[in-house]
Amino acid sequence: AHVDTNASHSCQRTPHLRQWLAKRSQHSITAEAGVNTAPATFPNAATNRILGRWLLGCSGLVVGAVVLGGVTRLTESGLSMVDWHLVREMKPPQTRAEWEAEFAKYRQFPEFKIMNHDMTLPEFKFIFYMEWGHRMWGRLVGLAYVLPTIYFWKKGYFNRSMKGRALGLCGFVFFQGLLGWYMVKSGLEEKPESYDVPRVSQYRLSAHLGSALLLYCASLWTGLTLMLANTKRLNQLRGFAKGTVGLVFLTALSGAFVAGLDAGLVYNSFPMMGDRWIPDDLLAFSPTLKNFFENPTTVQFDHRVLAISSLTAITGLYMFSRRMMLPRRAKIAISCLTAMAYAQVALGISTLLLYVPTPLAATHQSGSVALLSLAIWVLAELRKVAK
Repeated sequence: AHVDTNASHSCQRTPHLRQWLAKRSQHSITAEAGVNTAPATFPNAATNRILGRWLLGCSGLVVGAVVLGGVTRLTESGLSMVDWHLVREMKPPQTRAEWEAEFAKYRQFPEFKIMNHDMTLPEFKFIFYMEWGHRMWGRLVGLAYVLPTIYFWKKGYFNRSMKGRALGLCGFVFFQGLLGWYMVKSGLEEKPESYDVPRVSQYRLSAHLGSALLLYCASLWTGLTLMLANTKRLNQLRGFAKGTVGLVFLTALSGAFVAGLDAGLVYNSFPMMGDRWIPDDLLAFSPTLKNFFENPTTVQFDHRVLAISSLTAITGLYMFSRRMMLPRRAKIAISCLTAMAYAQVALGISTLLLYVPTPLAATHQSGSVALLSLAIWVLAELRKVAK
């Protein structure tokens, strides 16, 4: 009887236990469903990090375009494609007949007639593929900006401010492509009054490089600020860093004039220019202002002065920062910037003394973008601190 009583109590508890487990399971399912179906609020910190990584990737592609463009210029390949079509030129010539037709078009323009009149078809293929690769990379950059912009816009990842920035960046990519063709056209024009070798206008080359650097800076800065969280601003040091970024940008832009005028081949000595600190032909052109844009001597002199000024400013920034309590990442950024500045100056001097060899000149140009990148990183670290 005692056993029967225990069994009856067990049977009574079992239904209650089953009901409790069923209710608990139902509450769990409801809670999970609530979590899964709750609408996400965009934009948020997670989406900002996604946008930041996207823009950092885009800025990396822009760097690739700048480097490839520099190599294209140094190998004198930029005038090999004498027309521009957004879609049709994406497929290069395939058959010998197509290559001969493309080569025939190139032979009608000044670069072939004056410089490359003995060029063979295999040699033409090399310079053609260099320019074609640069143009295709530019299209890749455009797609990397436009397609994710459409996707992120539809997903609601952009706030009002970011929508304007994204549209501005996409518009700037299209402008950059048009500016590139406008630059190339200047090298295809017949100039009967000129006995100089055919080359693109140094003004248009500088505008093309400058706009690429602006696109890069805007993408890098926006990407970094999206991935970092606010902290107390260090106004004095940050103001110094802003001026340094501007100086580094101006130095890189002056390098475009050096490249456009082949000014690196004028005075291949350092620190003096020939046997003088200030060469006699520094202001040989009239009016005086013309020297700063068209006189190779003045352009090289300006680039030297800007480079040394940038190095001095970065050294000063480093010394100033040592006296302040900064986050570890900010100190690392400033140290990297300083090291890169000295390496870049050493590259520039070596390029000059060795009469501008292509590999060294391309490395020097890439170094200018690396230096600008580090300067922007420093500015971002002084404005914000990593999450």
